[in-house]
Amino acid sequence: MAERAEVTAWRPGVHGIREVLRARFVGHVYPSHTHDAWTLLLVDDGVVRYGLHRHEHGALRSVVTLLPPDVAHDGRSALPGGFRKRVLYLERDVLADTLIGRAVGAPALADPLLRLRVHQLHEALALPGEDLEAEGRLALVAERLRGHLRGGPRTGADPGEPGLAARLRELLDASVPAGLTLHEAGRRLGAQPARLVRAFSWAYGLPPHRYLTGRRVEVARRHLLAGYPPAEAATAAGFYDQPHLNRHFKRLVGVTPARYARGRS
Repeated sequence: MAERAEVTAWRPGVHGIREVLRARFVGHVYPSHTHDAWTLLLVDDGVVRYGLHRHEHGALRSVVTLLPPDVAHDGRSALPGGFRKRVLYLERDVLADTLIGRAVGAPALADPLLRLRVHQLHEALALPGEDLEAEGRLALVAERLRGHLRGGPRTGADPGEPGLAARLRELLDASVPAGLTLHEAGRRLGAQPARLVRAFSWAYGLPPHRYLTGRRVEVARRHLLAGYPPAEAATAAGFYDQPHLNRHFKRLVGVTPARYARGRS
């Protein structure tokens, strides 16, 4: 009996990402087709053989594969055991259409740091309540992709912009329970998300999402000491739910919220 396909897909609440797909296929063969989005592919097991614009390519575990929108491609397993993959479908405003031609010529990117960053982005997208982290990681991934398509990876301009970092911190401080997207912060401050992440990390030693999480833990601590049940403290501080609070609270404080609340005097 043929092995069944395994597919998990969802649309995250992160600007720039249309769909997240995780799948395992053995015998499936993709016919020639196109997407109205950039396709960012990681192969975790096996090898995917595909044709892109009349040229044959292989998607290997060691590389990041970037397929441009509106360009026909097919796909199939190159090995009998099939393949397992993770895919991000990126909106067209993440990478400019002017880069499509370069992506057609070089869809396989042998860049270990880029692969690590795409993996970390997938990890953040799989966790409820971590949209700001995912958005920041997407910004750095997109920046590195642009660098490849323009001739070589770039880290961007000098990130030492304390004034910009301070203004972003003010926005984060004013948005602790409600939250803030980098897209909105960038609109207000006139800066691209990757620039915001680099400037903030340079100035304060941690990325924006970790700073906001720390502020939310501080708010939750105050609510717990005031007698709030952990579940209510979680939502009042801006966490997705109590498990979301538990994960970060124990990491930063050393005990669970419930244990912390029992120790108040």
